[in-house]
Amino acid sequence: MDVLLRVIAILVEVVILSALIFSLLWAVRLIIFDLGLRPKYKSMVTVALVAVGAVCLVFFIVHLTTFYPAL
Repeated sequence: MDVLLRVIAILVEVVILSALIFSLLWAVRLIIFDLGLRPKYKSMVTVALVAVGAVCLVFFIVHLTTFYPAL
């Protein structure tokens, strides 16, 4: 039972962190284009931000599964 609760808690935290990362990177994308970057770089910026988001999400998952306390 404790293992199941730990897994559920980690999944909930990953979902919350994913939403936070998505919101932050979307705001960064909007700021970049509001500052005057041309629309032709839209796909390059999107790919770069998706890569940053994926690295952050993997880091959070590894960190949570390694250091999350037992319930």
